[in-house]
Amino acid sequence: MDSSPYKAPKYTPSSNPKYRHPLTWVPSLYFAQGLPYAVVSTMALTMYKKMGVPNDQITFWLSILGLAWAFKCLWSPFLEIIKSKKAVVVTFQAIGGLSLLGAAYALRLPGFFMTSIAFLALTSFSSATHDIAADGVYIENLSTHDQTIYAGWLGAFWNGGKLFVKGGLVWFAGQLETTMGNAEVWSVVTVVPGVILLALSAYHLFFMPPVRHIVVQKVSVEFVAKTMLQVIITFLQKPGIWMAIAFIVLFRAGEGLVQPIGNLFLIELKTAGGLGLSTTELAFAYGTFASLAFIGGSILGGYFEAWQGLKRSMFLMILAMNVPNLTFWYLSAYMPTNIYFITSILSIEMLGYGFGFTGLTLYIMQVVAPGKYPTAHYALGTGIMQLGFLLFQWMSGAIQTRLGYHDFFIWGVVAALPVLIMSLIVKVDVKEKKGIEEMQDDEPAFPDEPGSTSNAVI
Repeated sequence: MDSSPYKAPKYTPSSNPKYRHPLTWVPSLYFAQGLPYAVVSTMALTMYKKMGVPNDQITFWLSILGLAWAFKCLWSPFLEIIKSKKAVVVTFQAIGGLSLLGAAYALRLPGFFMTSIAFLALTSFSSATHDIAADGVYIENLSTHDQTIYAGWLGAFWNGGKLFVKGGLVWFAGQLETTMGNAEVWSVVTVVPGVILLALSAYHLFFMPPVRHIVVQKVSVEFVAKTMLQVIITFLQKPGIWMAIAFIVLFRAGEGLVQPIGNLFLIELKTAGGLGLSTTELAFAYGTFASLAFIGGSILGGYFEAWQGLKRSMFLMILAMNVPNLTFWYLSAYMPTNIYFITSILSIEMLGYGFGFTGLTLYIMQVVAPGKYPTAHYALGTGIMQLGFLLFQWMSGAIQTRLGYHDFFIWGVVAALPVLIMSLIVKVDVKEKKGIEEMQDDEPAFPDEPGSTSNAVI
């Protein structure tokens, strides 16, 4: 408990005129998280390939850009002292939108590749920084129970932003390709998420609730740097943290192996063992019923965990996320050709994926993150989560080349066995917290630096 004389007033939805129902800002907030991530990690891959950039340059530079999300935890402590996380969210959504508009313009220039990469680098950094503050708004505004209930909405709309890009924008590009050149097509397509981010920035300026947060004035860069080190040390000193890190990494083993190879399998030529879908068919498969199945699974997962509790539901969540990967094995074994049947099969996989992924999000939020620096520790946890995915994605190509698609998808399911076993022994002790409307005496984000004063920001 904070030893300072500051005592926060008690808030209730009726007594706080700035209260906003979570459904008016949680879905849009996390859609704004998933959208730029998907543009950089998914759409840019197809975009640069269509524009004639060599594969080695595409994979090298996009992997560099992807590190922003994995290492965002390194600057997350600096955000702990900012008075308004809402201001950070709104600002970096706007920066992300403008940087995408810059990338869209750069695609029409002669030296489009490195110029557009520079703009996408700004998109990556702004999106990663936005994500830290957005998670802080979510954690500090909602009680533990409400975090669990709306975690399904969180996961649904974060991945909904990704599916909007993989389905909607890629399909849109396929339609434009019939009448426009590649540079014009992808320039137009890149404008769309830029405009959406700018619109969401304006929306959240008015409809996102402010966060009451105790901050320290007149802190130096040296003080913040020392605090950042303290954040990392206190994270690594948490009881059972190394088991938790292993659990987070292994949780994404099956996903990291199957998801990237699954997408490649769907568009791989039949003569090479793939399903042979066109780009438009791929967009249809993931952008229609499969997208709805994922969103429904994510929302259902949140309510299921609120009902059963995280500890009791974890084993089932892991099963739900990994067993449906057998759908790719089925497709590789029987090679169906009907796009509607293929879409229905993919919908089963996406339903389980959405349902199970909620478990990892809540594990990091409620078991790993709580403590003195919840926002920074949550960022560390999600950074480890991202590195876990990248680790198994990095392995996936070599394993698939050796095994072939058919046997590889079986291996993808087998890879989930270690985390299933760990779920039976890892500690899942949820640290309950109250919502902002119930907070009375919260710890400040930082201990007072000599000569500074603590203030409450409403």
